[in-house]
Amino acid sequence: MRKLSIVACALLSTSSMCYGQERPTIDFEKYDPPSSLVVPEHKLTKAKFPFIDVHNHQNGLSSGNLRDLLQDMDALNMKVMVNLSGGNGSRLKAQTDNVKSKAPNRFIIFANIDFSGIGEEGWTEKAVRQLTEDVKNGANGLKVFKNLGLSVRDNNGKRVAIDDPRLDAVWDQCGKLKIPVLIHAADPKQFWQPADNNNERWLELITHPGRKRSNTDPAPWEQIIEEQHRMFRKHPATTFINAHFGWYASDLAHLSQLMEQIPNMYVEFGAVIAELGRQPRMARQFFEKYQNRILFGKDSWQPEEYTTYFRVLETADEYFPYHKKYHAFWRMYGMALPDDILKKVYYQNALRIIPGIDKSLFE
Repeated sequence: MRKLSIVACALLSTSSMCYGQERPTIDFEKYDPPSSLVVPEHKLTKAKFPFIDVHNHQNGLSSGNLRDLLQDMDALNMKVMVNLSGGNGSRLKAQTDNVKSKAPNRFIIFANIDFSGIGEEGWTEKAVRQLTEDVKNGANGLKVFKNLGLSVRDNNGKRVAIDDPRLDAVWDQCGKLKIPVLIHAADPKQFWQPADNNNERWLELITHPGRKRSNTDPAPWEQIIEEQHRMFRKHPATTFINAHFGWYASDLAHLSQLMEQIPNMYVEFGAVIAELGRQPRMARQFFEKYQNRILFGKDSWQPEEYTTYFRVLETADEYFPYHKKYHAFWRMYGMALPDDILKKVYYQNALRIIPGIDKSLFE
């Protein structure tokens, strides 16, 4: 009878006392025991092939010698970094001038749109002129941040949708200039869902409460994402790079449908490698099918975190952790992609759609 009571006490999660002893509790974020699984491990610190990171953010490229940054890039085998935080006007020119003088073939700069004043007479024409000038000054693409669709308001205070017709001329101009548009729309769908024990992003929402959204803050997730897809379809002559796998890395069947429907859409996997790593067989099938339209992207500049990306892409390792538990508390598995696909993802696809990259770095 006593043995049964001990078992019952251990199993009853609602009980806080067992034989007068307070039940120990462990914080979920801290509970991360080392695995007892003994399997081969390949903790890669350098990519097998030279690569282009199409999703990076650097705020210090307008001055300095860039020596430390280049050393970190070389250690990873990153030949070219695409800085998406280029700004526009004089700020962008300062960056392009500095990288041309200090490291002319190692950085690509994307311009950004200044949405202030949208809706005022002549705003669209002004934005197109600025973009054209930025490309003349060295920009090789346009990056659109998630504020479009979330927080950008026009001169009447109304939320500006991603497919707002006042932006059509900007997307068309990108097609004419033959530069890609890398766009981040919305955020993970879980940010719109209740922050409870059914939400896989619960830990992130608890530790970063400012990321919580709702159907009225500012609009339903599905609406914002559909605005983006309508915009892609409306401008077939423009190449779009859908950041973060378009937030469909956890639903590759649906993303596959979108890839078929929108042939001018590419994807990059910045900040969603953990989604791919927990479904290695299906993810590999997706990479095999769309090997010509997937680009390498990382997002935040933390050099030590690239090993997770290399390991998922290159190895057949099993059950290894992600580097941020609030992003992914599960374990991952490698896809062991073949060399021909790795080369496409690492650099060949980017060379094809992003102008201005020195191809000799990859010979």
